[in-house]
Amino acid sequence: MKRTLRIATIFMALFVYVVTASAAPRTAGDYLGPQGIVADPAGQTLFIAERLAGQLAVFDVASGKVTKTISLPATPGDLALSKDGATLYVTGATPKGKVFVVDTKTGDVVRKIAVGHTPTALALCCGCKKLYVANHFDNNVSIVDLTTGKETKRIAVPREPIALALANKGKTLFVVNHLPAGVADGSYAAAEISVVDTAAGKVVSSIALPNGSMAARDIAISPDGKNAYVTHLLARYQLPTTQLERGWMNTNALTVVDVATRKRINTVLLDDVDLGAANPWSVACTDDGKQICVTTAGTHELSVIDRAGLHDKLTRVAANEKVSDASSSAEDVPNDLSFLVGLKRRLKLTGNGPRGLALIGTQAYIAEHFTDSLGVVDVKPEIRPKARSIALGPKKALSAVRQGELFFHDAALCFQSWQSCSSCHPGDARVDALNWDLLNDGLGNPKNTRTLLLSHKTPPSMSLGVRSTAELAVRAGIRHIQFAVRPESDAVAIDAYLKSLQPVPSPHLVDGKLSDSAVRGKAIFTSAGCAQCHGGRLHTDMMMYDVGTGRLRETGKEFDTPSLVEAWRTAPYLHDGRARTIVDVLKKFNPDDMHGQTSDLTDKQIADLAKYVLSL
Repeated sequence: MKRTLRIATIFMALFVYVVTASAAPRTAGDYLGPQGIVADPAGQTLFIAERLAGQLAVFDVASGKVTKTISLPATPGDLALSKDGATLYVTGATPKGKVFVVDTKTGDVVRKIAVGHTPTALALCCGCKKLYVANHFDNNVSIVDLTTGKETKRIAVPREPIALALANKGKTLFVVNHLPAGVADGSYAAAEISVVDTAAGKVVSSIALPNGSMAARDIAISPDGKNAYVTHLLARYQLPTTQLERGWMNTNALTVVDVATRKRINTVLLDDVDLGAANPWSVACTDDGKQICVTTAGTHELSVIDRAGLHDKLTRVAANEKVSDASSSAEDVPNDLSFLVGLKRRLKLTGNGPRGLALIGTQAYIAEHFTDSLGVVDVKPEIRPKARSIALGPKKALSAVRQGELFFHDAALCFQSWQSCSSCHPGDARVDALNWDLLNDGLGNPKNTRTLLLSHKTPPSMSLGVRSTAELAVRAGIRHIQFAVRPESDAVAIDAYLKSLQPVPSPHLVDGKLSDSAVRGKAIFTSAGCAQCHGGRLHTDMMMYDVGTGRLRETGKEFDTPSLVEAWRTAPYLHDGRARTIVDVLKKFNPDDMHGQTSDLTDKQIADLAKYVLSL
């Protein structure tokens, strides 16, 4: 019997939290979900992208009130404002992505610019009249000519570009990639920063982040143009998950880059020795360049770092001066939880889920995603900080789904707040592209993180099927990943959120339909025997098979047949992440045609088959 295409990754046990479900479920449109935020040049007005409401809020700083809302035809995300404050550019995150051009005086959308799949970030070059757009799921960056309002070129980058920043007077574009792009079973796996020469319109180099870097979120250039700062997680994925304290699993980081040399200076941890600063999101520098501010979305804080003190300490440790109990060389710094002691303040916010950040003088304004509020706090070091939250709309009861989503992203109930569920499942509960040695199936056999999409509909969970259902996996995750004991209602809420997840249309589709190559691949999918186990709407028979991919003590083991829905989004492949691409799965790791008759296929047929799988 022909076995089918095997794309096995590990279902990372969920992290779960306290919740009380409301009786009537609400749709996403009932909430605002503020995310992106930008201030006008005068510091008088804030523009806030309210993701779930599909609108912009115009906030008057003096009165502390929303004065206007502007409806948009697609989910808004990032914002960029012209130097004169007259024109606002807003990403519209859909498969056929748009950039909306808004006249800030009238509130009218005066132009819609077609770009790629799910645009997530913008960088505006006012002098050269160009707009750079990160197309998250097309793995490229659009260059838009603002004179014509047309896209002129796309620049390929490794994986899921999520943040952009122009430097060197617009000559250099830094592109932050969200996730690692390679295999997961080697000695190194990390996201990277792509460096684009804007004159040449191409990537000219890359900046490697430390091993285990993933879930990168944002980048900011210092006012003097000398440095770039990038937020991301730094996973300790090569350690077994026997404990959580002192950053044993996930630490939360800020990488410092030298703009002139395009090199990483070092990476510092935002955590404290016994208290994580989970899920760093946005980063910005105060106008005077004295402070670096980072929102930590999992712990609901704003971290404020003395910039001059940071760089002085990095310079001294680079010269092998002992600057802390743990750091005597530059190599020590990414593992030093005490490095920022005396240089960092953690300001507790009053809202939940801080994401976007705008600074006006020393006043920080923060989009608090889950409380539909705007956080406000003065970061001036001479004063005692007192954070407050301003409601952006009427307060609404949380549905079970919304509560589950909130706590999925919340590290407050994790032991020492090191991580949230989204730490290992960033990007709406999908993958982190790393292998983890969870202890549910033994020690010393790491498995690749599996997407949680359809997890409740496609039992069993985890590649060896050690949890018969996703519900059991959720409850096991509470005990063994969060190192906590929680009420049953916590798991129920997380279940509700995960069950609500919907697939995103593949970037390999053409106008929502299979390409000619994928149509040919669909026929091969059947003739090669793939459909025997990956058939039906969910593209899995939910059975266990030995497909010849087990190694060492797992040789001959049976693995769960995963759904192929969103396979385009879940690389690397196989239970241990050894296959970088679907083609590798079909050609390189299909011993004796045990998961599909592919050995007699031509390279063109393999490419067509892969295209079909990637279109699901």
